[in-house]
Amino acid sequence: LKRSNAHAIVGEECKAIRQGVALLDITGFSRFEVTGPNAELWLDYIFASKLPKSRRVRLAVMLSETGKLKGDLTLLNWGNGKYWIMGSYYLRAWHMRWFEEHVQDGVVVRDLGEEVCGFAVIGPKSLSVVQKVAEQDISGLSFMACDQIDIGLISSHVARMSVTGELGFEINCRMGDHIALRRILLENGQSFGIHEYGFNALLSMRLEKSFGIWSAEFTQGYTPGMTGLDRWISWEKKDFIGKEASHLEKTGNGPDQKLVTLEVDTNDSDASGFEPIWKNGKRVGFITSGGYGHRVQKSLAIGLIN
Repeated sequence: LKRSNAHAIVGEECKAIRQGVALLDITGFSRFEVTGPNAELWLDYIFASKLPKSRRVRLAVMLSETGKLKGDLTLLNWGNGKYWIMGSYYLRAWHMRWFEEHVQDGVVVRDLGEEVCGFAVIGPKSLSVVQKVAEQDISGLSFMACDQIDIGLISSHVARMSVTGELGFEINCRMGDHIALRRILLENGQSFGIHEYGFNALLSMRLEKSFGIWSAEFTQGYTPGMTGLDRWISWEKKDFIGKEASHLEKTGNGPDQKLVTLEVDTNDSDASGFEPIWKNGKRVGFITSGGYGHRVQKSLAIGLIN
């Protein structure tokens, strides 16, 4: 795929993230709230991963009964029995149907998609920007920690995490506070050279870190072993959906295919997906996604190989 006239623009956005601070609208993530006396037990069964402790965040794998992927999601434990599940916005209805099919007594699952939005503040100067507007000290908010923090006069749910590999914070607010939160962050980030960036920059940086995304590296036709998501599975758990099938893959011959990250030798084009991977004249796999890594200045691709 030939590079578009946005190539240089995306490069500047990646540079801002790498060297300073940048702002991304993350309204396009799904958010589900899980509460109730049996919320923890239910989540422990629904997800193959270990649950996060209070005010902590974990990447979480969700499987079908056949051991195939049902979601690569993020679990946030806000304390006092309140959890969030975050994922891809376009999968909201699909995931909600799955939750409703498996919901148990003493568990309430609520779709927050129309109520909550927010921004990611990313880059080495992101801590300085967020601390400037936070009503309490956030220097102790460690990586993959979360807490309820007032940003200016806006009550927010803040998590220290990033899919870019840089220091970053995800700030979630009520839908009605969206415009005000953006203004607060941009005005207070001005002295730090804050820039707004888009998802093309995010996709470029996640390729550099070999981070997969749903509908490319992760689909309901793939297994955790194929995609490397098996490293997030807590095998010592008593039970979870898909445990038996996924354990058979782990203890048997393993997956038929594995995800790898490749450097592509090219000057003006990048892989985009489903291109064949050849070795010694034989097709050994296909590309799941590709693009240009502006920080490493290389064309990159992720693919499944036999």
